[in-house]
Amino acid sequence: MKILIIEDDAHILSFLKRGLEEEGSIVESASEGEEGEYLALLNPYDVIILDWMLPGKSGLEILQSLREKEIQSPVLMLTARSEISDKVLGLRKGADDYLSKPFSYEELLARIEALYRRTLSQGRNTVTLKEITIDLEHKRVNGGCWYDRPCDVVVFSSLFHFHSL
Repeated sequence: MKILIIEDDAHILSFLKRGLEEEGSIVESASEGEEGEYLALLNPYDVIILDWMLPGKSGLEILQSLREKEIQSPVLMLTARSEISDKVLGLRKGADDYLSKPFSYEELLARIEALYRRTLSQGRNTVTLKEITIDLEHKRVNGGCWYDRPCDVVVFSSLFHFHSL
């Protein structure tokens, strides 16, 4: 599983990164809003863990931006904002799940696994080979370059198929 963590608290970020890597996940991280948004737009992720209160750009602004750009990676908001109104707002703006700090690591892990299961059951149409990922449904290569001509995606996907033979 490929996970992006956008979290400004260095201790929480380190703890999550280490724990999720020990579970076998590939983890990328950002401690500032703009950097996190850049990574989320550049690469496809199976799950994004997103703090609300970040330097530069808030998690809610990032979430809105991702959804406006049709990035469908599941987003789990992990934040100190624990009021019911905050949870409702986060979910209505596009978060797939919401967990307040302080949190149980076991609960976080279970929620990540549930989000990932849902993603698998929806049958994401992506192909990955080393550093290159093709999203056949959205005609996107590496999560950043859009190809308007179907032949471009067909060529890339054919190359992947040929390589795997």
